[in-house]
Amino acid sequence: MSTAPATSSAVAEFALRMGDTCLILGHRNSEWCGHSPALEEDIALANTALDLIGQTQLWLGLASEAEGGGRSPDNLAFLRDAAGYRNLLLVEQPSGDFGRTVMRQYLFDAWHLPLLKALTGSSDKRVAEIAEKAAKEVAYHLQRSADLVVRLGDGTKESRERMQAALEFLWPYTGEMFTGDVVDDELAAAGIAPSPEELRTAWEQHVARTLADATLKLPEKAYMQKGGKRGVHSEHLGFILAEMQFLQRAYPGANW
Repeated sequence: MSTAPATSSAVAEFALRMGDTCLILGHRNSEWCGHSPALEEDIALANTALDLIGQTQLWLGLASEAEGGGRSPDNLAFLRDAAGYRNLLLVEQPSGDFGRTVMRQYLFDAWHLPLLKALTGSSDKRVAEIAEKAAKEVAYHLQRSADLVVRLGDGTKESRERMQAALEFLWPYTGEMFTGDVVDDELAAAGIAPSPEELRTAWEQHVARTLADATLKLPEKAYMQKGGKRGVHSEHLGFILAEMQFLQRAYPGANW
C-alpha cells in the first residue's frame, strides 16, 4: 500500500465504511428480486445490487489488507455483529414501496458518484483503483435513479405523493454523508479521501435540480448529523444481518 503505516487504521476504517454501505444497500436492493412492479425494474435492481456487492468485495478486501489480513473479506461481511458495521444509516432503511427504494438509491447515488470521482485521485493507489472501477458502474446508477425520480415525481398524483413521502422519510438520514470525524480528517490530510463536507455542494445542487424537474419539494426537516459509520444503527440493521449472515453463522467455515 502507498500510505504511511500511521494511516493504515484510517484506511481500514474508510474501506469498511465504503464496503459496508455498498453491502447493505446491495442486500436491500436484492429484496426486490421477483417482486418489482415491472420486469425491467426487477432486472435493473438486481444488476444494481450485483454491482454494489462487487464493490463490497473490493472495499472489504482493502480493509482486510489494511488491517493486516487477520480477518478475510468474507469474515468481515458475515461474522461481525451490528455494532461493528460502518454503513450509512440511509442505506439500511426499509425499502418500503418502490418509490422509497428509488428515492433511497438516488439520494445515495448523487453522493456516491462525486465521492468516487474524487477518490480516483487518491494518494493511495488501491483506493484510486477501486474508485475508478466503481465510478463507471455508479455513473449508470445515478443516471437511472435520477430519471426514475423525475418520471415518478412528475407522473400521476399517486406516484408524486409517494415520492414526496419517500423524500420526507429519507431526508433526515442524508446529513451523515457530509459529517466528518477524526478518521475523515486523517484521510483528508494524507490526500487519501476528500473531507465529507467537500461533497455537500455538488450533492445539494444535483438534488435540487432533480427534485425541481420531478416537481417535488425539498423537505424542511434538518439533516441528521450522527449515524451508522460511528457504530450507531437502527433496529433495521439487525434484521438485515440475521437474514444475510444466517448460512455463514449456521455452518461456519463451510465450503459451497
